Amino acid sequence: MNSKLVFVTTYPPRECGIATFTTDLIHAIRSQMDDSIEIEVCALEDGPQEFDYQEEVKYVIDTNHPAQYVELAQKINDDHQVKAVMIEHEYGLFAGEYGDYIFNLLDLLEKPFIVTFHTVLPHPEKRRWEIVKEFAKKAKQLLVMTKSSREILLSDYQIPEDKVTVIPHGTHLVLWRHKEKAKERFGFGHRPVLATFGLLGWNKSIETALDALVEIKKQFPDILYLVLGKTHPGLVKHEGEKYRKFLEKKVGELKLKENVQFVNHFLELNELLDYLSITDIYLFTSKDPNQAVSGTFAYAMSSACPIIATRIPHAKELLTADTGILVDFEQPAQIATAAIHLLKDKKLRQQMGRNAFHKTRYTIWENVANETMSLFRPFIEHSNFRYRIPPINLEHIKHMTTDRGFIQFSDIDIADRSTGYTLDDNARALIAMCRHYELFRSASDLKLIQIYLDFIVYCQKSNGSFINYVEDDGTINIRNNMENLEDANGRAVCALGYFLSRDIFDESLLEKAEKSMQKALENIADIRSPRSMAFLIKGLYFYNLKKEDKKLVELINLFTGRLLDNFNKVADKNWYWFEEYLTYANALLPEAMLYAWKATGNISYHIIAKATFDFLLSKIYKNGQIRVISNDGWFHKNKKNKEGFGEQPIDVAKTIIALDLFYSELGESQYLVNLNIAFDWFMGLNRLNQIVYNPATGGCYDGLEKYGVNLNQGAESTISYLMARLIMENHYFDKKRKTSRPDFHEEQLKSLLKRR
Repeated sequence: MNSKLVFVTTYPPRECGIATFTTDLIHAIRSQMDDSIEIEVCALEDGPQEFDYQEEVKYVIDTNHPAQYVELAQKINDDHQVKAVMIEHEYGLFAGEYGDYIFNLLDLLEKPFIVTFHTVLPHPEKRRWEIVKEFAKKAKQLLVMTKSSREILLSDYQIPEDKVTVIPHGTHLVLWRHKEKAKERFGFGHRPVLATFGLLGWNKSIETALDALVEIKKQFPDILYLVLGKTHPGLVKHEGEKYRKFLEKKVGELKLKENVQFVNHFLELNELLDYLSITDIYLFTSKDPNQAVSGTFAYAMSSACPIIATRIPHAKELLTADTGILVDFEQPAQIATAAIHLLKDKKLRQQMGRNAFHKTRYTIWENVANETMSLFRPFIEHSNFRYRIPPINLEHIKHMTTDRGFIQFSDIDIADRSTGYTLDDNARALIAMCRHYELFRSASDLKLIQIYLDFIVYCQKSNGSFINYVEDDGTINIRNNMENLEDANGRAVCALGYFLSRDIFDESLLEKAEKSMQKALENIADIRSPRSMAFLIKGLYFYNLKKEDKKLVELINLFTGRLLDNFNKVADKNWYWFEEYLTYANALLPEAMLYAWKATGNISYHIIAKATFDFLLSKIYKNGQIRVISNDGWFHKNKKNKEGFGEQPIDVAKTIIALDLFYSELGESQYLVNLNIAFDWFMGLNRLNQIVYNPATGGCYDGLEKYGVNLNQGAESTISYLMARLIMENHYFDKKRKTSRPDFHEEQLKSLLKRR
């Protein structure tokens, strides 16, 4: 039975900032979570309305009638699927004294609930103070969007610290865009563009920006100021379009008609983001010093706009000297000075925009959804709390691929051709796209497969070994003479072996790969790096599926024997591993051992494979999450190790790949559980509660760092995610378990350890 969450809030088509906020949050939760969690909405109305709501709106109440709150409580209590309730709170939404009608619902509600305060006022009157204290007493948690709001609740309302959680206002995941190119689509050419958006009202103080524009125009005659959005419906209800007419008259008086453009309608998301993509400077001119948070301010920052903002708490908390300029309330001269300074310095504007883009990535709606759902998790059945598997998106892979190969790095989501190419990345990409083609038979895959295969062949030297680094123009990078290339050689053999094990490709491509593989085999016997040998074992296993050659089995035994020698040198009863530390790509080693068992039938390989893999899993799975060994510090034997940041997608993906193999061969359900947990790491089940996969591009971020996600979406990370996602294409929850494989025997492991 599915679990339900009920949101009590204003909701579209009612035009209201909180309605927009809730819509975005619910959409993000749905995009992140499996269908086993249903979202229902109770829409709040102020008097009789005739809104045409979407299907998620199951309840509607007129907030002016106390009895309707009571009826709502009874309906929610009677629905056993409803596990919790979210109240979106603003004082003006609920009737009564300071909105105290809401307690007609909360006093009767038997389900746990959380309250989001969209406004937190300092120095409260007695009755407001009592209402907030009552919320804190009844609610499981109070949510606010800024640290300053939290401090007000703690100091002015004496709310316990553990009762208040900060989750930032959400922002939309947008592509990194070049503003000049975007302006061409609007016909604005190279005009400098200022913008303000949102439902218009007197508190917006747009007139302050217009006064500033007079001075700005003197130095930038072609300046364009976009005032985006219709007048707030609540204001229209009471005074019509008085404020807009006031602004239009002022534009005429100041002779700014050629410099101001009003976009007088409610902007849908895509239109809004398009306008922000061409904005050189965003003006936030609110004159309300108690405005706790602004969604418009947050959206502008996340769209890479440098900001000039008045000093509301949200702006003071988020805006710093490297992202914008703070000004005092209703001070057009300060706005003009700041704007002229930024308009004269394009480099500074671009750097501020870039900093703002980076600074707000943690606030994207998907991350806000993860944070919010983590608070609801205690109230939802564990079996219902699952992340949704996103559709496969190859756009970033195609963007990162030229006719030569897969580009190594990206600048955010823009391929950085100056970084050139590596065999490592193109070998991974060859395997990934082969798997994709096996599943979907997409003709466009074949072009990519040929590019990646050709790159591997291009990197092969006359003696059969491989280089790793190639410049953008195809020249050989000097790093090939300075680094150990055993891993690259192992990856090349692994990719060639996998490709040759498939019988679905054109004969000419198979012949090319066969020729390259035969040359490679002449020069691999001396490789001794553990991970390099693991790649070789995998490649030889796949190659031998078609060849059935005893010499290939001998090579597998050679490399596996060396791994066993490593194991016996360092392993003891508390350390089942091949080295005295856990470093990168750890799951590759036991995975290779299991492939060696599949190739040879040697039970010792099977025993060591399982023992080492289970040992690794015991170190990286904690509290229902995977935390792979970070590049901030390896995990050493007989040392007190601390968890570091710098978790890499490639390590999570390699763990998933190994879990897939171990589950298919050994059939133990815990491997399947761990596999799904590991994939959820990409979706936000990690120590930061942030997505690592980027659904807007199809790319994958480069890792979890101490202060956030590395936003670059390079080849290694993106291909690693795709490999993991392709494995998830299988229906694991319905997959029949296999139990016919050899069991792990502790005594046999002990006998192997005696070989030391």
